[in-house]
Amino acid sequence: MRWGVAALLLAMPVLASAGWAQLAPSTDAPPVSTAPDTTAEEAPVATLKMSVNLVDLFFTVKDKSGSLVPHLTRDDCTVSEDKVPQTLKSFVAETHLPLTLGILIDTSGSQQNVLPLEQDAGSQFLKHVIKKKDEAFILSVDTNVDLLQDLTGDPQLLSRALNKAQINAGVGFGPGPVPTSGEPRGTLIYDAVYMAANQKMNQETGRKAMILLSDGQDQGSRHKIAEAIAAAQKANVTIYVILIADVQGAYLGQGMGYFGFSAAKKMAEETGGRVINVGNNGKKLEAAFQQIEDELRTQYVASYTPSNTKLDGSFRKLSVECRGDGLKVQARKGYFAMAPEN
Repeated sequence: MRWGVAALLLAMPVLASAGWAQLAPSTDAPPVSTAPDTTAEEAPVATLKMSVNLVDLFFTVKDKSGSLVPHLTRDDCTVSEDKVPQTLKSFVAETHLPLTLGILIDTSGSQQNVLPLEQDAGSQFLKHVIKKKDEAFILSVDTNVDLLQDLTGDPQLLSRALNKAQINAGVGFGPGPVPTSGEPRGTLIYDAVYMAANQKMNQETGRKAMILLSDGQDQGSRHKIAEAIAAAQKANVTIYVILIADVQGAYLGQGMGYFGFSAAKKMAEETGGRVINVGNNGKKLEAAFQQIEDELRTQYVASYTPSNTKLDGSFRKLSVECRGDGLKVQARKGYFAMAPEN
């Protein structure tokens, strides 16, 4: 059963130090949401954690030309945990398993001229990718993190929420004043990823992915990038980053790329996703969404019970290898062996 806004508020003590939306300095400030008021019956939800001592590893495979490989079998791939081969309980190509999707859209000053492109392409993407039993939510990310639309399977509501996103360039990069005192606050990317993973993705089952549209540069988050990545890994979420921004504010210059490229690459690769650089080109943005849709619909899931049975919270490194000429696997780098929650 999906969480509504009411359930989200009940869960807020877990992240009282961060808050959900607007990330106000006061830890006692209630979260502010611009999402439509919805209610949902609350019920216990099964998770993909170690509560059943089973690891589910989602991954995609591409050939040396970059094309997706959709017809591999259990005999073609091996999974290792901390370099120890594991015995697979199941191996299937997943095209219809429910998808939970989070769209995190940067609304800082660096997105002033590309926001309309993101809204149009994002709306079309959601119309194509959201199928029966799939759900998505929308966050805007700037000096605040705002929930524009809670989990829903209605593409029209999602599109409407995207179109409500507005540039907030009061602090940080892009047009607007730079703070002269206190901690600079620009685009709270790490906070957004951390909270989306913990408050929206953690209790969902099936395939889970976040798509971050941004230049990738964080400024002012309370959480570090390592905490954001760990939260996504614990929730078994794949992060895709579409690098997009107004050119004049986002580049290091002289062909060196985006300021936030390194951080974006780390978040994506550690969780089994990837970075797609589109600059400020609308056609490239549409192509990026299409690539992500194809990957989400051409995934494998390998499930196994770890040979290391200790549930000590330690991080276990994962590796997947598939036989074939030049095949490349895209998978998360590991998981945390968490004990079941009571």
